[in-house]
Amino acid sequence: MLTFPNAKINLGLNITEKRPDGYHNLETIFYPIPIEDALEVTVRSETNATPSTQTVKYQLFQFGLEIAGEAENNLVVKAYKLLDKAFNLPPIDIHLFKHIPSGAGLGGGSADAAFMLKLLNEQFQLNLTTQQLEKYAATLGADCAFFIQNQPTYAEGIGNLFSPISLSLKGYQILLVKPDVFVSTREAFAKIKPRHPEVSLKDIVRQPVETWKDTMVNDFEESVFPQFPVIGAIKQELYQQGAVYAAMSGSGSSVFGLFAAGTEMPDIDFGKGAFVYKKEF
Repeated sequence: MLTFPNAKINLGLNITEKRPDGYHNLETIFYPIPIEDALEVTVRSETNATPSTQTVKYQLFQFGLEIAGEAENNLVVKAYKLLDKAFNLPPIDIHLFKHIPSGAGLGGGSADAAFMLKLLNEQFQLNLTTQQLEKYAATLGADCAFFIQNQPTYAEGIGNLFSPISLSLKGYQILLVKPDVFVSTREAFAKIKPRHPEVSLKDIVRQPVETWKDTMVNDFEESVFPQFPVIGAIKQELYQQGAVYAAMSGSGSSVFGLFAAGTEMPDIDFGKGAFVYKKEF
């Protein structure tokens, strides 16, 4: 069975307070975008088993963009182990093709995990409800549960309390750039000064997209741009090229610009190793 996990962007992100447990409360708008990985699961038949795989319940085969770390730490494997513990699933082979760049603030790993849960639920007829899938997903990561329903969402808490919102960017175009830069989420949080915004993102996002430039912010930009000027320069360039709204996604390092329908999308050299994606919603 084959599925295509998609990425997300953050339309604004406010860090509102530091919690006693060391985490931070925030508010953000998650919006799904059509940059996709490919994820396939096949049940390993006894005839295909080899001595090296007979005692292993899964094998992970990775393609596309490089993924750092060992296979057992990959979120798709953790998702399988989670449901295997509850339902004793058959041995499987997992084929994961990465197109969503890692360390980009796009939720690629979280998407893979959530789509793995949904795929296993369907393939093995586990009859898990949406709510049950969200609970499983939440144990794998704060934003994993978003990808279960995979629709525009207002998120609170540590990014794990969801309220669906009525929002469509249909007709707009997105130009997304991830420079060849790694941003440490831990360091980005360490330099944040939490504050409650005067106007909630839930209210700002109801206004026309063309007004977001003056009202919607990503608090991480304040700490990340001074450390990595190239990221801030990309945002500035997107505005110069006609974006109606531009922002960094999550804690970076990707930056996206929204362009009105019919606008000619710029063709810019963003430097060696940059990932560039253009698409109409």
